[in-house]
Amino acid sequence: MYIIPDDIEDYVRRHTEPPSPLLEELEKETYERTTIPRMLTGPVLGRFLQLLIRLSHARRAIEIGTFTGYGSLMMAEALPEDGILITCEISEEHAAIARSFFARSSHGKKIKLKMEPALETLRSLEGESFDFVFIDADKGSYAAYYEESLRLLRRGGLVVVDNVLWSGRVLNPSDDDSRAIAEFNDLVRRDDRVEKLMLTVRDGLYVIRKR
Repeated sequence: MYIIPDDIEDYVRRHTEPPSPLLEELEKETYERTTIPRMLTGPVLGRFLQLLIRLSHARRAIEIGTFTGYGSLMMAEALPEDGILITCEISEEHAAIARSFFARSSHGKKIKLKMEPALETLRSLEGESFDFVFIDADKGSYAAYYEESLRLLRRGGLVVVDNVLWSGRVLNPSDDDSRAIAEFNDLVRRDDRVEKLMLTVRDGLYVIRKR
């Protein structure tokens, strides 16, 4: 799935701050109970999101694509005690796993899980302001999620978008998801409302700062 060799991924993981025992348990359960466990955010990307949240002093965050809640808990750990993370999911199967682990974490109280299409949630937040958005959901909606996120984001806030290299298929997109991601990447590249940096972390990350 990823363009970085597995042995390099393992090396990077060993040299990154390890996750808590609860998150290690969640990773194991995700691999045992879901059909596409590599959708899991994982410890390296999770720590990167934590660092960005802490460095940007984010207090209010949005996650588009909860899956089993690993990234949610990672980000919630980095938020202050009065922080809030709104996370969007449509799979009840995945959300059930996430809820069970949120309930066991001292940071779970910061998380609000919304079970509806993410665009509906984003549009319902009219008039609110956020500091940080993480997008990792259906690829065909990336452009729409991005526009709604920018509308809600404060000046200087961050959007982080996962899977923007799509296993390298963005170089020669031949399917709907590849084309959607390639078009989204070009949209961001041309957007003078933001500063942007694409990274080869995992399957590609776009780090975007609203001017």
